[in-house]
Amino acid sequence: MTVQSTILITGAAGSLGSLLARYLISGQHRVRLMYHRTPLPVDLTRAPGVESVRADLADPASVAAAVAGAGAVVHFAGVLFKPRPERFLPETNTHWFSNLLTAALEANVARMVLISFPHVEGPTSVERPATGRLDRTPISVHAQTRLEEERLLFARTRDTTTTPVVLRLGMVYGRGVLMIDAAHRLAKRHLLGVWRELIPELQYPTLETGRSTL
Repeated sequence: MTVQSTILITGAAGSLGSLLARYLISGQHRVRLMYHRTPLPVDLTRAPGVESVRADLADPASVAAAVAGAGAVVHFAGVLFKPRPERFLPETNTHWFSNLLTAALEANVARMVLISFPHVEGPTSVERPATGRLDRTPISVHAQTRLEEERLLFARTRDTTTTPVVLRLGMVYGRGVLMIDAAHRLAKRHLLGVWRELIPELQYPTLETGRSTL
């Protein structure tokens, strides 16, 4: 990508999307920040070289308008926490991403970057590390649907001018991060429970329904 290329960031109002936006702006890239309901941070909207666009991934027309003219798309957007993930994640992680990918391919976007995470390969360890495979069977619905996104990206960009990129990032979350704050709110309302995995040699922090130790 050249410095002059416009880079579209979906989910730019979130913690990770806004961090990437600030980094790219410092390198004098032209950045287009896509958001839906959550407003963008004020410092980003006032920065030079920044364009903001409101779009709904569930609405293909608004997505096409947001993608038009972009040289690269970096996809962060999604729904983090709400009850019954098995109901909404297949829609938000798979169908919404399909809408974005369709728009990117029709606009001949040069590079499509999907932000993923190592959990899509299921449980890993030092003895059995992640290897970047697409044929695993992850445990959580979030990981299952994100893996489906990865497969979709590679399958649909085959024999096109769009380069697919998947980043399976390991991340450490702390206070003030949307994912952690949302987990606390749901736990207090008895809508979230995480149990210690039964692996003797590993110890995990426990998040009981209604009481968090995070």
